[in-house]
Amino acid sequence: MSQASDRRFPLNAQDYRLFEEVGEGVSATVYRALCVPLNETVAIKVLDLEKCNNDLDGIRREVQTMSLINHPNLLRAHCSFTSGHNLWVVMPYMAGGSCLHIMKSAFPEGLEEPVIATLLREVLKALVYLHAHGHIHRDVKAGNILVDSNGAVKLADFGVSAGMFDTGDRQPCGRRNILNNICMVNRADIWSFGITALELAHGHAPFSKYPPMKEYFTKMLLVLQSFKELVAACLVKDPKKRPSSEKLLKHHFFKHARSVDYLSRTILEGLSPLGDRFRTIKVVYLSRAMK
Repeated sequence: MSQASDRRFPLNAQDYRLFEEVGEGVSATVYRALCVPLNETVAIKVLDLEKCNNDLDGIRREVQTMSLINHPNLLRAHCSFTSGHNLWVVMPYMAGGSCLHIMKSAFPEGLEEPVIATLLREVLKALVYLHAHGHIHRDVKAGNILVDSNGAVKLADFGVSAGMFDTGDRQPCGRRNILNNICMVNRADIWSFGITALELAHGHAPFSKYPPMKEYFTKMLLVLQSFKELVAACLVKDPKKRPSSEKLLKHHFFKHARSVDYLSRTILEGLSPLGDRFRTIKVVYLSRAMK
């Protein structure tokens, strides 16, 4: 159905060997897999189309975006095809998994500042590219920030992304509408980026554990000043006063960022394989849900 790589990944399910689960959603499961003809480990997202009747447009948009993007910090699809009532999306295998799973497995209290700065810098590079090409991600969060075995960072999951300049009614889009759409980028992605920064610092999204307000803001005061300034800039109530992704990338907080191999040495070293971690987290989640 689509092809997005210089190499020709096969468009037949028989050419892939599925191994363990490494992720799941409401209507999709992600597997570690082997592309047999190319002898390459990949990730395959299998979407059950019968469970996605109300969101086929979102699926189409996600696959299309993943096929067309071309940036080292965005997860790109090698190819996609249907197999029975399922849609298979073949992607690079990110062995480190998501930042959310990394924190759940080894850093429940959050990550250190240089790690956060490095991760957020790479995510901002992805957002600068998306925004420059007229896209809004709309789902920036730790669970969508993936890390490979070398520490490379990629922003994933474009299921709710949209074109910044789509007017819906196809009417001419004047300068005022364009400016309003740019504000939408700030509202949708820059705010989420600020929340994600807090999520990485504390190990969970703000208020997800419903801590007392006093305790929450006491913890916030312990965070270094440059980090607080970064988050505050993202969470300004008026979207027009929030910085663009490009401007935010120049924030002095990112002086603390390191090279990506720093991530492989700090947050990935000693972690069990992604499939094992996913299985453990899934068991813990199910056991809590049953209580």
